[in-house]
Amino acid sequence: MNQFGLLRVFGYSIRVIFTVVTLIALSAGAVQSQKMDSVLLSMQRSIHYLNHSIRQDGSFLYRINLNPEVIVNEKYNILRHAGTIYAMASYCSVYPDSLLETQILLATDFLLGQTNKHPENDSSMKAVWSDPAINHSRRLLEAKLGGTGLGLVALLSVDKIHPGYTPLMDLKALGKFILYMQKKNGDFHSKYIPQEGGLQNNWKSLYYPGEAALGLIMLYEKEQSEIWLESAFRALSFLAESRKGQKDVPADHWALLATGRLLDHSNLLTEDQKNLLFNHAIQICRSILRDQLKYHQISRIAGGFTKDGRTTPASIRLEGLLAIYPHLTEDSGLKGETGKAIELGIDFLLEAQIKNETHAGAYPRAITLIPSTVRDAKKFNDRAGEIRIDYVQHALSALLMYHLQFSENP
Repeated sequence: MNQFGLLRVFGYSIRVIFTVVTLIALSAGAVQSQKMDSVLLSMQRSIHYLNHSIRQDGSFLYRINLNPEVIVNEKYNILRHAGTIYAMASYCSVYPDSLLETQILLATDFLLGQTNKHPENDSSMKAVWSDPAINHSRRLLEAKLGGTGLGLVALLSVDKIHPGYTPLMDLKALGKFILYMQKKNGDFHSKYIPQEGGLQNNWKSLYYPGEAALGLIMLYEKEQSEIWLESAFRALSFLAESRKGQKDVPADHWALLATGRLLDHSNLLTEDQKNLLFNHAIQICRSILRDQLKYHQISRIAGGFTKDGRTTPASIRLEGLLAIYPHLTEDSGLKGETGKAIELGIDFLLEAQIKNETHAGAYPRAITLIPSTVRDAKKFNDRAGEIRIDYVQHALSALLMYHLQFSENP
């Protein structure tokens, strides 16, 4: 074969290779497009479920069970109420809907109704109170750090779709209460109970500091006062310092959400501050990635993070990973691994969602039952069919974050 023949063969081979690569790329693009369609449909189902769970007084139908034989106790949690508003308002800011906004504002009014008492009789401070009469609890009236933190997150999310709905003075009053709860070292008191002297030190929550930090960062974005950003940094730096050197750290997704948001303002941080926050986030991410079940004998559980098939552990971990994913660098090796974990986790959520008409859009506590021979199996299995607003909220939040980051047309 002469040189011209070789050139023709070479040219033909290049065209074949190019055609194959193009077909593979088109196929992958089609698959991803179908997945995004499924994500969008799942979000629509979930927002429909939550929307129709809002009662006339603005509270949510908090919890039901798919098993009619299980008695559902009447309880309520204002933190989860606030978290659900956050998810719904975040969705509504991307997909505006006047009827949905009206429902969100109804739920917001209920939340604002729980801020009508001033801690320490200081009119410049407000808190989100956990009221025993509403919670159906025997506990004393208390203000939880996480309640006020998530209250700020919710109200500032609503502010995106209805600017000024909560007066700035009231938002700052909630922020001031968080500052009041913070210790000099950046840690927090978790509760404030007036009948027991106020600030409490006898109980700690994993998630409250991250929730408070996220609320303060969002308040800074609204009001531009550096006091909020400084407090948020101190909170996250305390967590980072306290977890240094630990191989396994808790899946603190709220800390990741706050860290990702704070790193968006990296121009206001020193290199040492950025490194401290980033390294802490990497610690949490690595712990989360180690927990994911990439394969499982029950295929529906693959992509989740617990062998018992619970849905919310997957949702919250995905929220955390998605919050920090934009800040990961390509050369770290962690970005690719995190991206794969996110894809698997989203597949798990898409599969786990209830799709029948009665409860379409909801998420059960778990997608499978455990063997009766396992300890506490009946207790777990009775709750497997439980649907609670936060199970739906966290899944919706994860799906929305995924959609915004990975869709070509968010």
